Amino acid sequence: MTTFTGSCLCGEVRFEVVGDFDHFFLCHCDYCRKDTGSAFAANLFSSTATLNWLAGEDGVRVFHLPATRHVKSFCGTCGSALPSEQMDGDLVVVPAGSLDGEPGIAPGAHIFVDSRATWEDELERVPRFAGAPD
Repeated sequence: MTTFTGSCLCGEVRFEVVGDFDHFFLCHCDYCRKDTGSAFAANLFSSTATLNWLAGEDGVRVFHLPATRHVKSFCGTCGSALPSEQMDGDLVVVPAGSLDGEPGIAPGAHIFVDSRATWEDELERVPRFAGAPD
């Protein structure tokens, strides 16, 4: 069984996910764009893995968007996105960027693309830099 570790930006919250991921989706829905402040959310999903908090669990905040199934867990200190257990604990959702290493799975699909930001359509043409531009 695979074990993945992760943490928030300030390091106050640390966690492990024991098990494998079933899916890796890039979600472009309005909710995910709002809660990430970006073009999409990159989330890993597992119906069999176990989420264990290693440190800082009391600093984890959870926001349930009323009248939806949308949930966002985050560090109360630095605001970093963190994993959550959803659907009565039957699903572990892990923001890919919260892992300390690679997830061992590539994104399988862009979802809710009808909701995508129009400015994202030409991202492949935008110049790329190894670091900050001059």
